[in-house]
Amino acid sequence: MIPAPIAVALDAPDLETAARWASLVTPHVSTVKIGLELYLRYGPDVVASVRGASGVQVFLDLKLHDIPNTVAGAARSVARLKPAILTVHAAGGPAMVRAAVEAAPATRIAAVTVLTSLSEADLERAGIAGPPGDAVRRLALLAVEAGARALVCSPQEVAAVRSEVGPDITLITPGVRPAGADTQDQARVATPERALADGADLLVIGRPITGAADPGAAAAGIAAALRRIAGTVGTAGRSV
Repeated sequence: MIPAPIAVALDAPDLETAARWASLVTPHVSTVKIGLELYLRYGPDVVASVRGASGVQVFLDLKLHDIPNTVAGAARSVARLKPAILTVHAAGGPAMVRAAVEAAPATRIAAVTVLTSLSEADLERAGIAGPPGDAVRRLALLAVEAGARALVCSPQEVAAVRSEVGPDITLITPGVRPAGADTQDQARVATPERALADGADLLVIGRPITGAADPGAAAAGIAAALRRIAGTVGTAGRSV
């Protein structure tokens, strides 16, 4: 059975919990995501702990954002951990994105466009006028032109981004919530089925799975629904 195109966000309070969640969900999903908090607390050891013997893809979500030389050094440092995906902020500019791509050629560099926690009002206060989708598309094109092979955008923008960048760029969507789930701190959300149908390749889902009484069962349920959708839109089995 092909694992579903889900990256489970392991936002755990400790390394043991993260490793346990990973072991429960890896039979059902393609990827596990390590965020900034867990990585800073435990360092590189966290990658081996959550990868285990399963060979699951590791998505290292560090959202690097600094001058190009510093980002190149950071990307080179984590590349030895062999993450499948590493995030940088597209807002760092084309030279910074290109520096990460060149420093970690075996890792898929994913450029984060606009955080899913930001609303149009938040962006306006930061001096970015207009709908979030406009900023997302601008940053997406900038990052792809700089060599990024993946983009992170909210599910509300994924269809528009897909039309801009074509079929060969991996689109990763956080802000994914099953129908009826609490949106929590996410401002721009959609259901997993909607995000996949709109052109997403990899769906980031955290608390709806890890906050469940049985994370493995929660992952299996969402994965089963997505496999049915993926079979109709041609996404199932696509490498991310």
